[in-house]
Amino acid sequence: MASMTLRDVQKSYDTTEVLRDINLDIADGEFVVFVGPSGCGKSTLLRMIAGLEEITGGELRIADQRMNEVPASKRGIAMVFQSYALYPHMTLYNNMAFGLKIAGKSKAEIDVAVQRAAKILHIDHLLDRKPKALSGGQRQRVAIGRAITREPSVFLFDEPLSNLDAALRVKMRLEFAKLHYDLKTTMIYVTHDQVEAMTLADKIVVLSAGHIEQVGSPHTLYHHPANKFVAGFIGSPKMNFLEGEVAAVEHDLVTVKLNAGGSQVTAIDGGTLKVGDKVTLGVRPEHLQVDPSGQILAAVTAQEFLGDHAFVYATNPSAPEGLVLRVPDEDRFDTGSSIKLSADPQRCHLFNAEGAALPRVRLLAAA
Repeated sequence: MASMTLRDVQKSYDTTEVLRDINLDIADGEFVVFVGPSGCGKSTLLRMIAGLEEITGGELRIADQRMNEVPASKRGIAMVFQSYALYPHMTLYNNMAFGLKIAGKSKAEIDVAVQRAAKILHIDHLLDRKPKALSGGQRQRVAIGRAITREPSVFLFDEPLSNLDAALRVKMRLEFAKLHYDLKTTMIYVTHDQVEAMTLADKIVVLSAGHIEQVGSPHTLYHHPANKFVAGFIGSPKMNFLEGEVAAVEHDLVTVKLNAGGSQVTAIDGGTLKVGDKVTLGVRPEHLQVDPSGQILAAVTAQEFLGDHAFVYATNPSAPEGLVLRVPDEDRFDTGSSIKLSADPQRCHLFNAEGAALPRVRLLAAA
């Protein structure tokens, strides 16, 4: 196992800057997930750690050893790609043993390593089969097993579940969590799926346009996003955003007047705000509620039923991307009907004109 440090890491292709100012500390045995939209640089960053891409600037250290000039084969890293990349003419056993044979390991050492990895992944009964006889999930386990046999200090996973169907992805997420628990090895996992990030990570790194937006636990990123981008990216459905301006600033309370009319009180430290400042109110779907006395007027456009709950979609001129609220499954709303909404002030988020989150406060009355 090994810790990892990235300091001022940069990546450019000729004059095109892909990554900049990457500063990150990864603890020994930590499960870290890189997440962000397509093109944000997360896979490139992973490949730089693996040694498959050169580092243009800055420094990468693994176990306190500088790795910038160390070839990929000497970094003590194993990488699992989106593609399984299995040899179709070889059995599972030989696929998992191939790298060890190339490394000159003895037959006995290879057998111990392969059998151990196969048992961890519950594929020991399939070792005599070839890849074409396996399901997608089983093939992915073989690819992971091939990495385990090398006993690396760091595992890298580049969107390993993207080729699987929805049900199998859920099952494999649990397998990854168990694998990390069993091996207790440092793991870095790249995905564009924020649900995978939230369910797997000890620490999430949110990237956008080549730089880090925020680093933190799933709980921190969900409840205390650093900016509007993180708030909108983490969470499914995404956070609701309503445009407005500051109507009043009191002690630990900021009243927001919405552009389309109505207002909402928020438990926000407004020390940096003044009346008239442009702001964005953020409320997650589960914290937006139907309230006859609410001042957020919306028109229902659709309702999705999901078993124990439902999502109601609505429009409001203050919310360019529309509104979503989570309601009990038995609640029914007709398309085109008008509803009034409100939110608990302590569940509200507020972002300034630059998109930075303002500090939330906890009111004593609710403590």
